[in-house]
Amino acid sequence: MRYRKPSLKGLLGVTKAKRRLKKDLGIYEVTKVTNAPANAKRRLKRAVGYESEPMKLTRFLRRLFK
Repeated sequence: MRYRKPSLKGLLGVTKAKRRLKKDLGIYEVTKVTNAPANAKRRLKRAVGYESEPMKLTRFLRRLFK
């Protein structure tokens, strides 16, 4: 698992405050609708196996020998 050191904004609580504000304003309800097609496409790719390890390797090798 990858570990990332926390950013300054994260430590100061800026990110949490921005998320709370967006939730209170209802922005996430709008983006839920606007992002629905992309989310559905991503779920479909996962279900088909596009993000499986063998496919990742295949795509990597294809880019490598392009």
